[in-house]
Amino acid sequence: MAVFKSFEEMEVWQLSIELCTEVYQITKNQLFNKDFGLKDQIRRSVVSISSNIAEGSERESVESFLYFLYIARGSCTELKTQLVIAKNLEYISIYDFEKIDEKANSIGKQLNGFIKYLKTKSWTRLWFLNTFFV
Repeated sequence: MAVFKSFEEMEVWQLSIELCTEVYQITKNQLFNKDFGLKDQIRRSVVSISSNIAEGSERESVESFLYFLYIARGSCTELKTQLVIAKNLEYISIYDFEKIDEKANSIGKQLNGFIKYLKTKSWTRLWFLNTFFV
């Protein structure tokens, strides 16, 4: 497992920021502007991914960090559902859907791996800080 000085160095956080930017770009079209509810929901779910990774990294315990990683993973799944709806309503192209869905899948897998890793270790706060956020 890599050593991080801050959450900004985590690949999963960086990818989630890229995903957020892409989702904001594709939801700027006229079709999304007519469906404010879906546009707002899809944007909130994608923002939640990176936000929860960042917030969890600043918590006082591994258990708290895990809690926020679970929320990030749930938000990633929520985003995937909303993308299917947007595709079915023809708000986004198949190309955009596949590109964003692939990135969301990658983020979900990375979150799963990180969660599994954190759950299988015996941690103390000091060891955790020294290992991940030096």
